[in-house]
Amino acid sequence: MIEVAVISDVHGNRWALEAVLADITRRGIRRMMNLGDCLYGPLDPAGTAELLLGLSAVTVKGNQDRVILAPAQSEDSPTLQYVRASLASHHVQWLASLPMTLVVDDLFYLCHGTPECDDVYLLREVREREVVLRNALALETLLRSITQPVVLCGHDHSPEALLLPRGQLLVNPGSVGLPAYTDDLPFPHAMETGMPHARYAIVSRQAGKWAVQDVAVAYDWEAAARAAEENGRPDWAAWLRTGRA
Repeated sequence: MIEVAVISDVHGNRWALEAVLADITRRGIRRMMNLGDCLYGPLDPAGTAELLLGLSAVTVKGNQDRVILAPAQSEDSPTLQYVRASLASHHVQWLASLPMTLVVDDLFYLCHGTPECDDVYLLREVREREVVLRNALALETLLRSITQPVVLCGHDHSPEALLLPRGQLLVNPGSVGLPAYTDDLPFPHAMETGMPHARYAIVSRQAGKWAVQDVAVAYDWEAAARAAEENGRPDWAAWLRTGRA
């Protein structure tokens, strides 16, 4: 039997990560895969980094991990400046060492967004007035070079599992640390789960059959929201408390 805990988009939310890791331990799951966007956010990037560095999780880099590593610019947001100032050199070195994509056991293909772009949603398409699931043909086109039977992706913070006609399983575990947000690109849109819980997924295979379990974990989201407020992000605080954007 294969059993893997899949996490993504922690976004520096140490409180949520602690609760998820406790739940994974309680279930006796020993393998973990992390799909990136680990530390960016007005919460506890350093504490989150220490937790992640202590794990044996296979990890890929997300688009906002990449942003942290980019040279500082005068127009950088206060949140980005806060994250960089919070991290120690060994945290930054760990982020820099992460690959953009990864194949594990020739069974799992890991990416943050799509195989080509870490800042593009794989399972969803953003249109001018809506966000919709991509159809099977579009997904198979995006994954035309990927032969592994399971594709793990993050980035849109929305728990989802899809099975393509060719038999490939696609899994987004949702976000450990940020259940809702707004974005301006490629069009203004909101992503929301409607609940403040930390999310992750369990992917397993037994007798040749794959299964996916979406897990929602309660944690002290009020503590995370207060940290966001203290660091100048009332928008994050609202998202964390409600799962609504």
